[in-house]
Amino acid sequence: MAESCVWKYCKEEKEGDSAVIVQFSNGSLKNTEQLDFSLYKNVDGSNARKKHRRILVAETDRLCYVGNNFGAGSLKCNTLCKYYVGVLDKKTRRMEVHSAQLFNMQPVIPGESPLEEETLPSTSKSYRDKVDSLIEAFGTNKQKRALSSRRLNQVGSDTLQQAVAKAANTIIDQKGLEALEEDVAASKAQMDTVPYLPQCHADADKPEDVYLFDDFLSPVEYEALEAPSRKLMELSPEDLQKMAQDGSSLSVLRLLQDLPEAGESRERSIRCLWYLSQLIKLAQKKSITRKFGLEDGCPRIIQNKLMRTFTVETFNNGRIQNMVPTSMKVKLASCCLVLLLHLGGMTADLTLLHRDLGITENKMLEVAKAMRLRLSRQPVTAESEAGLEDGHRLATLELPLAKYEQAGQRRKRKKM
Repeated sequence: MAESCVWKYCKEEKEGDSAVIVQFSNGSLKNTEQLDFSLYKNVDGSNARKKHRRILVAETDRLCYVGNNFGAGSLKCNTLCKYYVGVLDKKTRRMEVHSAQLFNMQPVIPGESPLEEETLPSTSKSYRDKVDSLIEAFGTNKQKRALSSRRLNQVGSDTLQQAVAKAANTIIDQKGLEALEEDVAASKAQMDTVPYLPQCHADADKPEDVYLFDDFLSPVEYEALEAPSRKLMELSPEDLQKMAQDGSSLSVLRLLQDLPEAGESRERSIRCLWYLSQLIKLAQKKSITRKFGLEDGCPRIIQNKLMRTFTVETFNNGRIQNMVPTSMKVKLASCCLVLLLHLGGMTADLTLLHRDLGITENKMLEVAKAMRLRLSRQPVTAESEAGLEDGHRLATLELPLAKYEQAGQRRKRKKM
C-alpha cells in the first residue's frame, strides 16, 4: 500500500534564500561531492533590472563551471515561469517546498572567457546591426524578407566592387596611366553628343557627308521602299488637297508639292517621304503592335527596323508591348530632321516638323542645336501676311558646323 505524505510550502525570509538547481551543458557529473559552489549577486540592489542577477560558480580539481540567470548563456525559461523544489523528510514524511532558480553551467577553459566574447560584439554593434537583430528575433515575415533581401544585395554590391577594383587594376597594369588618360579625354569629347542623336561625321568635306544617308537607310532597306512608295508617285493635286484636309503630315505635303520632275532624284524623294511619313506616324503613338504599317504596305524589314530602333519592349498584362517613350520621340525627331535635310537641300522647316511630331518648339530647337545646325527664321512674304506662316524656324546644315553653349555654361546677366 502506498504511503502518504504531507507537503508544506516554506516562505523564504529573504529573496536570496531560494534553492539552486543546476544542469551541466556537457553532461552529468559522476562525483558531485568534489564540487565547490559559490553564488554571486549584483551589488546594485536599487536597480530593478540588476538586483535579481546571479552568477553561480562551480569549481573542481580539473575544471571550472560558470552559470548565470541573465545574458545569452542563461536559460530563457527563468523569466517565463517560476520553479519550486521539494525536500522530503523520510522520517516525518513531510515535504517542504522551496522556490528554486535554474542555472545552466558551462565549462570555462583557462585563457578563454565566453562571457567576454559574447558581450564584446554587442557593445561594438552599430544601430543598424541592433535593429537587424531585433527584426531577426521579433520581426514580421515581411520585415525578415526585406532584411534578407537587403543583406543579399549588400553581398552582391561588395562582390561587384571587388570585381570592378580587380578589373581596374588589371587595366591599369596592362595599358598604363597615360593611355587611360587619353581614353578619358576622347570619351569626354564624345560626351558632347547626346545619346539620341544620329552619328555625326564632323570632319566631313561636304554637308551631305556629315549625316550619311546610308547610316539611316541601308541599300537593302532602300530597295524595300520601292513597292509601298508607288502610291505617293501617283498622287494628283486633288489627292494632295484631300490629304491636307484629312490632317496628313505638313512636312510631307510640303515636299510632295515640290517634287523633282522625273528621274532618280524623284524616285529617291518619294521613297524617303514615304519612310518619313511612317516615322511621323510612329512618333504620334504611345505604343505599337506588329500590325503597324500594314495598311500602308510596310515591308517586314522596315517594320522590324522601326520596332527595334524606336520602341522599348515592356511587359504589361501578361504580354510584351512595344512602347514609344519620350526619349524615343526625340530620337525620331533627329532622324526625321536628317531626312528633311537630305530632301530639302540641307535646309529643314522646324516649325512644320515639331507640329507633325507633337513636341514643343523648344524641344525641336534643342535637337537642332545638338545636331550643330544653324538656326534662322523664314522671311515674311506677301503671301504669308495673314499670319499663317510667319516666323517659321529653319535649320540649315553648313560647314563649319555651328557650336552652341550648353545650358549649364550660360551665365545669367546680373541685374543692375
